Amino acid sequence: MIPVIADTAAVRSATAFADARDTARAFLEGLRQPAVAPDAADTGLVVVSELVTNALRHCGGRCTLELTAHPDAIGVAVHDGGRHAPRMRTLDLSTGTGGFGWPMVNRLAYTTTPPAGPPAARP
Repeated sequence: MIPVIADTAAVRSATAFADARDTARAFLEGLRQPAVAPDAADTGLVVVSELVTNALRHCGGRCTLELTAHPDAIGVAVHDGGRHAPRMRTLDLSTGTGGFGWPMVNRLAYTTTPPAGPPAARP
């Protein structure tokens, strides 16, 4: 397992999202064993973008991105100060309030495991 931890910006700006994607892209490109296929890398970048976007949008504007490489998978964890685990919402096509990110992450990832308990009790 090869861990990389990157603290994203404490603001809700395009820079924070881009920094998270750039960190993930550099991490994935730097892997040699196991090397990551281009389509898997693209999927990983979408997952990182969605998780960081949701954390910054819904949980106080600050989060930490953690990436790990395993022999058969890439781990993506985003830690934030939110009081609640991510949840499915009703999709909204008319008012622009979204609800698409978490379902998309669940479809793209092999597994999703939101942390249990309040933020102070999370590892």
